[in-house]
Amino acid sequence: MSESALRCGVAEFVGAFTLTFIGAGSIVVANEIHDPSLIGIALAHGLAIGVMVSAVGHISGGHFNPAITFGFLITRRIKVAMGLLYWLVQFGGAALAALLVKDLLPRASTAAVHIGVPALGHGVDSGAAFGLEAILTFFLVWVVFASAVDKRGSFKSIAGLAIGLTITMDILFAGPLTGAAMNPSRAFGPQLVGNHWDNGWVWYAGPVAGAAVAALLYRLLYLPAKPTPVGPSDSGGLEPRAGEAA
Repeated sequence: MSESALRCGVAEFVGAFTLTFIGAGSIVVANEIHDPSLIGIALAHGLAIGVMVSAVGHISGGHFNPAITFGFLITRRIKVAMGLLYWLVQFGGAALAALLVKDLLPRASTAAVHIGVPALGHGVDSGAAFGLEAILTFFLVWVVFASAVDKRGSFKSIAGLAIGLTITMDILFAGPLTGAAMNPSRAFGPQLVGNHWDNGWVWYAGPVAGAAVAALLYRLLYLPAKPTPVGPSDSGGLEPRAGEAA
């Protein structure tokens, strides 16, 4: 593994870990320690991503989400080997975060709600949940490509804010309906630690489908056919880095 790939992998691990630790942890705290607050949970997820994208987006691109990485793969904006590395560290970081949430937080247990496993809301079937997760992830990946990939976007200034607010917006709307995971690794960590897999396919197929449509559509409409690599030639990431987008 090259030094550049290692740096990117560590950045993605830390970002994915942060999302699940803070996001799932906020659900534990809301349900077990004080009254639940959808606004607080939404902000915890959005701030975790916004901060980490701003902090290490210039290193790895700030994916922290296998669905986003899939969008980069199918638009040829990241090499296959690097994409596989990103998936490995994203799922690994989320699993470790969920394990620590279970072990460290007061009164946390293996009950699904207690470790932040996304679940279907009352009256929402798996088909509707798939559609909702796909649409929510479409919004997220669309914003990622518009703000962090497109050279005319806002990576230098507010990409982290825009991406974090998109996650907050989606959770405020659909948190009670599907958990609004928009991220297979965010679902996987708590599912694995708690061994809760009911309707689990929803949080993998939905985000991947939404990400694919958003990435391909934005690529078709707005991006050049052959992206120019930015950064070290061995990094595998073709997205512009912070400070170099304009």
